[in-house]
Amino acid sequence: MIFTETKLKGAFLIEVQKFEDDRGFFGRTFCQKEFQKYGLNQNVSQANVSYNKKKGTLRGMHFQAAPYEEVKFVRCTRGSICDVIIDVRPDSPTYKQWTYAELRADNYLMLYVPEGFAHGFQTLEDDTEVIYQVSQFYTPGSERGIRYDDPAFQIDWPLEVQVISDKDRTWPDYPI
Repeated sequence: MIFTETKLKGAFLIEVQKFEDDRGFFGRTFCQKEFQKYGLNQNVSQANVSYNKKKGTLRGMHFQAAPYEEVKFVRCTRGSICDVIIDVRPDSPTYKQWTYAELRADNYLMLYVPEGFAHGFQTLEDDTEVIYQVSQFYTPGSERGIRYDDPAFQIDWPLEVQVISDKDRTWPDYPI
């Protein structure tokens, strides 16, 4: 596994290191020791899958408030996404900054999203599937969100939003 820290402190883009032969390749998508080496939370409480029928579907921006903050470890297994994270840690030097990564089924990239970050994605193709592991159980009373078009962040989504839930469309302006 090849770890590259993003411009947001504590968030990593992780590439599967492929060992190839005539059969194809082998690579690890998770290794507790590798995560420990970088000081990353390797606890997994849930594994989730998100299937999205239409290109332009937007999910997010989601996070959980303390004490239920969660790490997410995200990979696109079918299709492709623009995966966006926002640092919402008030004491962070990158507070209120955002970045993105293009995760595709064929590039085997993964995004490590630390506690204190909002996370969301937009599908770039029809029939896109995303899997992610999270470090905390879903806790409805701690769920928070940032509207995808909140003027505090000015996220530059690659496509016009085609499908979005009412909840994600109506989060209040940040800070919430």
